[in-house]
Amino acid sequence: MGIAPSGDTTMQDGPGDPGKGDLDLTVVLPYFNPGGALRKTVEETVAALRGTGLSFEVVAVSDGSTDGSERSIEGMFPEDLVHVVLPGRRGKGEALRTGFQAGRGGYIGFIDADGDIPPALLSDFVQLVRSSAPDVLIGNKRDPASRVVYPPLRRLYSWVYHHLVRLAFGLRVNDTQAGIKLVRRQVLADVLPRTVVQGFAFDLELLVLAERLGYTDVVEAPIEVRRRFSSTVSPAAVARTVTDTVGVWWRLHVTHGYGRLGGR
Repeated sequence: MGIAPSGDTTMQDGPGDPGKGDLDLTVVLPYFNPGGALRKTVEETVAALRGTGLSFEVVAVSDGSTDGSERSIEGMFPEDLVHVVLPGRRGKGEALRTGFQAGRGGYIGFIDADGDIPPALLSDFVQLVRSSAPDVLIGNKRDPASRVVYPPLRRLYSWVYHHLVRLAFGLRVNDTQAGIKLVRRQVLADVLPRTVVQGFAFDLELLVLAERLGYTDVVEAPIEVRRRFSSTVSPAAVARTVTDTVGVWWRLHVTHGYGRLGGR
C-alpha cells in the first residue's frame, strides 16, 4: 500500500544511496537520556505504524545517552527497528541527520523519543500524506485544534523564537520546532547534504533550505503534547538554538555557505 496518492513511493534519489526508497516510511527517534520513556515510545510508534498498513522502519538514534536507556530497546522488533548509537553527544540535529541518512522510506520523518508527543499521531500524519502528498508535513502547536499545555517559560521561548524566525527568514510556517515531521525523500536528498546544524535549530535549517530549493508544499497539522516538555530544552539549549539560527541566516545571506539556492 503506497503512502502517496499516486502509489509511487520510490524516490529517484535519496539522502544515502539513490534507489534506497524501498519502504513506504522511515520514522527516526532521536534520543538523549530519555529513561524509561524510550521503550514505551518505540512500542507505541511501531504499533501506530503497523496500523497504517505501510511498509516501514523505525530508526532509533542515541545521541550519546548515558542513562542506560539504550539497553532498554535491545532485541525489540528485530524486523522493524534499527538502532544506531552515536559515540558521544553531538546534538539532536546530528542524530536526525544520521537517522535520515540511514532511512529507506519514500517519506522519512521523526518524532521525539521522550513521549511528549503521542506516537499515535503518526496515523493521522500518514492519512494527510496519503491525501495530499506534500513536500513536508509538520506539527503545529499553534493550530487551534492542538492540545498543548505550555509551561510559562517555554511559552515565552516559543513566542520569541517564532517571531525571530518570521523576521529573519519570512518562513511561511507557524511552528518550526514541533517534534514531529514527515519529509518526502526527494526533498531530503536535495536538502540534507547542505545542512550543518547539529542542535535544535536543525529543524529550522531543513525548512529554510527546502523552501529556498523550491519545496514549498508544506502542510501543518495539529498535535498533542501530553506530558511535560523535555528537560533537554534548557536555557543553555535555547541560547545555542538562537546562535545556530543566526548562523543559518549568516550562511544564507552573507557567506552563501549553502551554495546555489534557486529552486528546482
